[in-house]
Amino acid sequence: MLPLIAGVICTGALAANAVDSEKTAESLALWAVPPLKTNTPQTEEEKEEAQKHGRTLPEPELLQPNLDPALSNYRSLPNKNALSGNYKCGASDVLVDLAKRWTADFEKRYPRVNFTLEPPYAGSLGTLELIDGKLDCVFVSRELKPSDIEGFRDANGYDPTSIPISGGSYRHYGFLDSMSFITHKDNPIEKLSFDQLDSILSTTRNRGGEAITTWGQLGLTGEWADKPIRIYGIKPWNGFEEFTRQRVLNADGKRGEWRSPENDPNVHWDEKVFDVASNVAEDPYAIGFTGNAYVDSPVKMIALSEHPGDPAYAPTHENVASAKYPLSRLTYFNLNRDPSKPMNPVLKEFLKFVLSKQGQQHVTNQGVFLPLRGFQADASHGKLN
Repeated sequence: MLPLIAGVICTGALAANAVDSEKTAESLALWAVPPLKTNTPQTEEEKEEAQKHGRTLPEPELLQPNLDPALSNYRSLPNKNALSGNYKCGASDVLVDLAKRWTADFEKRYPRVNFTLEPPYAGSLGTLELIDGKLDCVFVSRELKPSDIEGFRDANGYDPTSIPISGGSYRHYGFLDSMSFITHKDNPIEKLSFDQLDSILSTTRNRGGEAITTWGQLGLTGEWADKPIRIYGIKPWNGFEEFTRQRVLNADGKRGEWRSPENDPNVHWDEKVFDVASNVAEDPYAIGFTGNAYVDSPVKMIALSEHPGDPAYAPTHENVASAKYPLSRLTYFNLNRDPSKPMNPVLKEFLKFVLSKQGQQHVTNQGVFLPLRGFQADASHGKLN
């Protein structure tokens, strides 16, 4: 049995299957499961300890995904002394363990290569030092801030190279959990597309739709038809918010902008992610976005697709692990690479190893983050040239 996720989940006949409105039943099954235990923010002592040693790993999910057979097989270079050099890297506090597993294995294969991974461990600190030229690479557990990219571009004349190296976690608190859109448990809505969400959430509507402000515009009838859609989420800037913005509101090279509570009474932003699920659970006309680790109230979790009519996937463990669910997340390896020049050969070979079956086996062995699927690794390989 797959691990349970919180709330009331919108699925098809099987939890892991896609929902295709043209080929399946008119309505979907509801799978009711208990909410997760409520998480609380880290204390200052916990934050300080994480910066010194990395964050304490959570208990892994009971079941772990198999490695994708489509991943490449890594073969070490015939001459183990062919690569050499000392590389100073940074890491966010949740990626320290995994980064050390990868670098230790690579150093065994190439003993003249040495990686140092020293505290403080925090993605934002590492990124700033990459901009300043003090680091060769950074293992980061979220998308870069727009201000980080701008600062790097101002300093170097080009953007940082950011390469996905693993999946995020499924629902582990603090470990890049996947994102979900949630509604009140009594809401009849079962699935939504990114196109519809952009029309609900943004002022820019880069996906080309008209503004959607009532549940009737999404096809609900009766008492729901004229009810306002009340939005709950996380105040910009925030890693959860930035990821959701990039996946849902950004389109055609244009950055999306959220509707704002400053001039819209139906928009409610929280400073942090912890209260979104409880707020949605208390408001019959709510929709919200939150991390799967923070769904601690009885809400409905919505199946998602890119466009109306596309297969929609619920945020089950299997859909997230297979990267079919469209709000599954990724971790990144960031480096300073002049696009007019070849990539550093040691870092390139290291990334080839990380993206291989042997490299992703370390992700599976750790059991917190999810290994890349073959198509994801192929996309990352394409960034190495």
